[in-house]
Amino acid sequence: MAGQGWAPGPVLGIETSCDETAAAVLAPDGAVLAEAVLSQEREHARFGGVVPEIAARAHLAHLPGMVARVLDRAGVAPRGLAGIAATSGPGLIGGLIVGSGFGKGLALAHGIPFVAVNHLEAHALSATLPWLAEGPAEPPYLLLLVSGGHSQCVAVAGLGRYRLLGTTLDDAVGEAFDKAAKLLGLPWPGGPALERLAEGGDPAAVPLPRPMAGREGCDFSFSGLKTAVAQAVAKGFAAADIAASFQAAAAAALADRAGRAAAMVPEATALVVAGGVAANRRVRAALEQVAAAAGLRFLAPPPRLCTDNAVMVAWAGIRRLSAGLSDPLDHAPRPRWPLAELGAP
Repeated sequence: MAGQGWAPGPVLGIETSCDETAAAVLAPDGAVLAEAVLSQEREHARFGGVVPEIAARAHLAHLPGMVARVLDRAGVAPRGLAGIAATSGPGLIGGLIVGSGFGKGLALAHGIPFVAVNHLEAHALSATLPWLAEGPAEPPYLLLLVSGGHSQCVAVAGLGRYRLLGTTLDDAVGEAFDKAAKLLGLPWPGGPALERLAEGGDPAAVPLPRPMAGREGCDFSFSGLKTAVAQAVAKGFAAADIAASFQAAAAAALADRAGRAAAMVPEATALVVAGGVAANRRVRAALEQVAAAAGLRFLAPPPRLCTDNAVMVAWAGIRRLSAGLSDPLDHAPRPRWPLAELGAP
């Protein structure tokens, strides 16, 4: 729905879509006044993955106090907020209900505009923050979203204007990292542990496939790569060599798909990579080479903004409020919410 005369001011962002509880307050120009992120890694590690019920209960326990502390550090009273933005999908429905419900309660109590933020759009818009060291991305640009739940190539034409170019046919790349790490006996979450192990390995030691390489379009597939890792473990290859070879294969697969996306959108000016896997140095280096070959700027938000955070949620809220968009308080959170279903102002 259209916002009614939004008066620019500080905006509170709330992120509870998975296993990070996060809150942030941003000024209208994107300056971060205060932020906090609480990882639930310890609560989920013994289960080898995120348990939705545990995640939702942790959000419920920690979010009210976190929001109070963030507002205090920002020097902003709830009634002084100009907007509240909360992730409302896609994600784990329990956490989405907690975060969006808390945001709606504050908005109702203080008569503040509410924005239901699409988590994927928040990642897409994080590259447009004005204070990024490389300078903000300007549409049209390509977004490669790589995380535990998503592997997508998206053409970004502007706020609310997204075209899906390719997505995963099976596992997301972050999920493949976690599964490969588990096969190697590494703790969860597997991505960072696998990257550390790979530092001591030979990336050419284990012959692993490059899924979808050379195929038309830019869809992804990582289940076969995971199976190849299991076979390498069974054959007795050194763990560090398997880790390094897997990381090299995953990076090469992403680079191939990103190159295809660049050919599909010749008007793009930049290649943006976001999501948790964007923090992997080998992946970043491979994608940076793709951007250089295609004549594109390469933009990757700081690692703290690649994983789930509330800065990107607050910024997405600011972008939408500035365009005259807000949402009714009966907006229902959605565990699945494709970018293509967002409306442009």
